[in-house]
Amino acid sequence: MKRALLIINIGTPDKPEKKAVRRFLFEFLNDRLVIDIPWLLQKILVNLVIIPFRLNNSTQLYQRLWTKKGSPLLYYQSSLVNKLNNQLKGEFDVYSAMRYGNPSMKSVLKEIRKKNYEELIVLPHYPQYATSTTLSTINKVKMELKSWKSKPDVKYVKQFYDHPAFINAFVHNIKKYNVDAYDHVVFSYHGLPDRQVNKLHPGVKSVDCSCHIAMPTHGGNCYKATCYQTTRLMAKELGLEKARYTVSFQSRLSKNWLMPFTDHVLRDLLRQGNKKVLVVSPAFVTDCLETEVEIAYEYHKEFMENGGEKLQLVESLNDSEIWVEGLAEIVNAY
Repeated sequence: MKRALLIINIGTPDKPEKKAVRRFLFEFLNDRLVIDIPWLLQKILVNLVIIPFRLNNSTQLYQRLWTKKGSPLLYYQSSLVNKLNNQLKGEFDVYSAMRYGNPSMKSVLKEIRKKNYEELIVLPHYPQYATSTTLSTINKVKMELKSWKSKPDVKYVKQFYDHPAFINAFVHNIKKYNVDAYDHVVFSYHGLPDRQVNKLHPGVKSVDCSCHIAMPTHGGNCYKATCYQTTRLMAKELGLEKARYTVSFQSRLSKNWLMPFTDHVLRDLLRQGNKKVLVVSPAFVTDCLETEVEIAYEYHKEFMENGGEKLQLVESLNDSEIWVEGLAEIVNAY
C-alpha cells in the first residue's frame, strides 16, 4: 500500500520583517476558529486594531526568535520530517506543511495528490485537541480534498497528549535536568479564551469546571482537561508530588482566558520563596515564539529581576531521536 504521512504545525512568517509578519498574522488571525466572534467584529478587531497596533512588537519578537538557520519551528520540523522519512522508509512517505504560511497546506497536498496514495494520515502537530488549532487544521485539509476526484483513505490523528511515546519523550527531556535541584516545576500550556472551553461545559464557567481534578466524560475534546491530564501523566513518571508542581497557561490576549496565568504563577512562587523554577511546555512539540521568547526570555528576565535565582526552560521535543521514534510509534498505530 502506498501511504503518506502529513505533519502540520501552526506556522511562522517567512522572514522576521514587517511585511512577512503582517501577511502571517493576517492569515492566522482571520481564521474563524482562531478568533470565534461575529464575523464583522472579527474583521474590525483583527485588521483595524490587533495587526496595526501589534505589528511592530510582533516583528521585534520574531527578530529575537530568528537564528542563522531561520525560524526554529520551520527548520526543526523540516529536520524531523527528514529523519522520519528514514525511520519509516518503505512504510510512509512523510510530508510537512504549515497551517498558516509556508510550506502551505495547499501546495503540499497538491504534491501528495500527484502520487496517488491509497492512504493519507494527517497529524496536526498539537498534543492536545483544540478547535482553534486541531479542528482548524483538519477542516483546511478537508476543504482542499473536496476537489480531488480520487481520494485516498484519510485518517486524522486528533491528539496524542496521553500516548506513552509522547509522555516518555517529554519526561526524557525533563530528566536531563536535576528536578530535585528546583524548588518547583511549572507546566505551562498555551492559553485559550474561556468561551472556547465554556462551550464544553454548559452552564459552568471554565474557572469552575472540574477538569483540573480528573478527566470528565467529555474530556476527550476538552483542552483544559487534556492539559491537566498531560501534567498528571508526566508527574507520575517523574515521581513528582502534587505540591511540587503547578499547571498554568500563557500567551493570553485578555483576562478572559484560561487561568492561572503563567507569569502570575511565577510571581506568586517568588513571593513564596521558590527561587529556582523549572518550566515545561508540553503544548509545544517544537520550540517557537512561545517557548524561546515568551518563557526563556521575557518570563526569565522578569523572574531574575524580581529576585529569582534560576528559571530553566525544558527544551521541546523538536527533531530529537526519541521523538522521531515516538512519532513513528504513534503513526504505526493507525
